[in-house]
Amino acid sequence: MALQDRKVWRGFASDNYAGVHPRLFEVMQEVNAGHELAYGDDFVTAELKQIFKNTFGPDAEVFPVFNGTGANVISLASVVKRWESVICAETAHINSDEGGAPEKMAGLKLWTIPTPDGKLTPELIKPHLFDIGSVHRSQVAAISITQTTELGTLYTIPEIKDLADFAHENKLFLHMDGARLSNAAAALDTSFKAFTTDVGVDLVSFGGTKIGAMAAEAVVVLNNQTLATSIPFLRKTSMQLPSKMRFVSAQLIALLEDDLAIRSARHANSMAKALDQGVREIAQQSQGRVSVPNPTQANAVFPILPMELIAELQKKYRFYVWDHRIGQVRWMCAWDTKPEDVEGLLSSLREALGV
Repeated sequence: MALQDRKVWRGFASDNYAGVHPRLFEVMQEVNAGHELAYGDDFVTAELKQIFKNTFGPDAEVFPVFNGTGANVISLASVVKRWESVICAETAHINSDEGGAPEKMAGLKLWTIPTPDGKLTPELIKPHLFDIGSVHRSQVAAISITQTTELGTLYTIPEIKDLADFAHENKLFLHMDGARLSNAAAALDTSFKAFTTDVGVDLVSFGGTKIGAMAAEAVVVLNNQTLATSIPFLRKTSMQLPSKMRFVSAQLIALLEDDLAIRSARHANSMAKALDQGVREIAQQSQGRVSVPNPTQANAVFPILPMELIAELQKKYRFYVWDHRIGQVRWMCAWDTKPEDVEGLLSSLREALGV
């Protein structure tokens, strides 16, 4: 099959499925002329470092990488020794969707906690902090939270501060997996700094891919200069050091300039809100066949559909089944989701239900 035979289609499976934002192609072309120093010693990456300081605070240090798993592994490896562990939600991406990479590559253990909404709290974590100093139990060194969570929920600023205070009181680090950090900032209607640096988060995995970038993510050290000294070495040994880093850095700069990431995230969130409203209206007419138990707080919608209709709908619009036991699916909106995409999926559901 030749490239010209490629079929263009749209769906709701993942914001990873979306293309690269046109502005990011433009900035990569803009920095393509001539030669630059490799491995991060270039002019563009120097500019990126200042922009991240402006965004997250003067002590912030940024380290571009290729993907989110790499950012998470490097972040956690920088704060966890080989005999130590990280507490996370059972649904956390580092536990359920990274192929065991944090444990295999960083040599750590994940202590997972079941949560009803994907969010950790000090009360949920506290029972797991015991046997401190015992060689028979992996010693907890860090807490990792995802913003927004894998269930589409959102940590509020006070909730994050409570977790950071709790972590530091117990001599733990707080890491934030920010694969959808821009969606969180848009939903909270605040700056990145307000719900990270200002409330005590130690490290952030800054997500670019899901908001329109191409192989552009970053580890961001916020409140601990000592941690920043180990990241360059961990990034290299983790095979996450881009040689032509200026093309990664340029994309991250563009995402933060003129609030492109926030504007793109705000659009994705608004499409999810429209999808949520539409499916809830359908649920009221479905005689109990459709329900939406989860709140839509960012760019993901989690309705429960009749199992016999899911495969038929997936022929028109790709999406994932989240929980096969109850027929819960995940519809994810992206920076390029269009109103007609939303209406098309809702119309297909109405037709399948006969409502």
